[in-house]
Amino acid sequence: MAVLEQGSSGPEVADLQNKLRARGFDPGASDGSFGAGTAAAVEAFQRSAGLGADGVVGPQTAAALGLVAPAPVASLIPAVTVAMVCGMFPDTPAQNIEENLPLVLNALVQAQLANQAMILMALGTIRAETEVFLAISEGQSQFNTSPGGHPFDLYDSRKDLGNLGPPDGELFKGRGFIQLTGRTNYQVHGNAIGLGNQLIENPDLANDPTVAAQLLASFLKSREQSIATALAGGDLATARRLVNGGSNGLDRFTDAYNIGKSLIPDSISA
Repeated sequence: MAVLEQGSSGPEVADLQNKLRARGFDPGASDGSFGAGTAAAVEAFQRSAGLGADGVVGPQTAAALGLVAPAPVASLIPAVTVAMVCGMFPDTPAQNIEENLPLVLNALVQAQLANQAMILMALGTIRAETEVFLAISEGQSQFNTSPGGHPFDLYDSRKDLGNLGPPDGELFKGRGFIQLTGRTNYQVHGNAIGLGNQLIENPDLANDPTVAAQLLASFLKSREQSIATALAGGDLATARRLVNGGSNGLDRFTDAYNIGKSLIPDSISA
């Protein structure tokens, strides 16, 4: 795509404005006109992403915002195929799996979790949390928003999540493949994957597919021994509770895990 900068106009600029807003950087109206507001939003995004903050959308910024299709990522675990995982996700578009599976598998390799049990744990978790195999945000529900309350108010002062009061509930709602929730998790796992405070300053980064895959792996790594013990004993309910804190999605997790166990090889080489 062409470089976009102040003075540019057209549908590509409108798409840029929509992408910026989705990431939490308000460019003003999505009117297809690249003005000062859009330039300021681009600069803020570039700073958060560690890019040169010049307000110009070149190839790197466009790729980081998802304005251009990323180059295909080669999986570091070719023995785990898209066809296998489609069998674990019967209601999920195959394209989503094809695009995001390599990111998840590569993050597991990086975290030294590339064994059958932890691969099944990761994939089962995605099935339970975000069955569409996309990094998405948590929706409002009776579990996070009180009747007549502002969005995610029930999370605002949850000390177990490290939240400090409004607007932490909405800022640190569930995101990504694992639905990472709470200020503490954003801080701890943002640091663990090398983002430092960037995830606290821009929580929507947790929905970037590569970041979401790394956060999933980091979260599982932090509970690796307890999860491995539960899985070795066939206690899928405990394994799920170690991630979710309860039994939400246990049926989908169990289904995916058991199907995958019959498809994914016992011995994995990365």
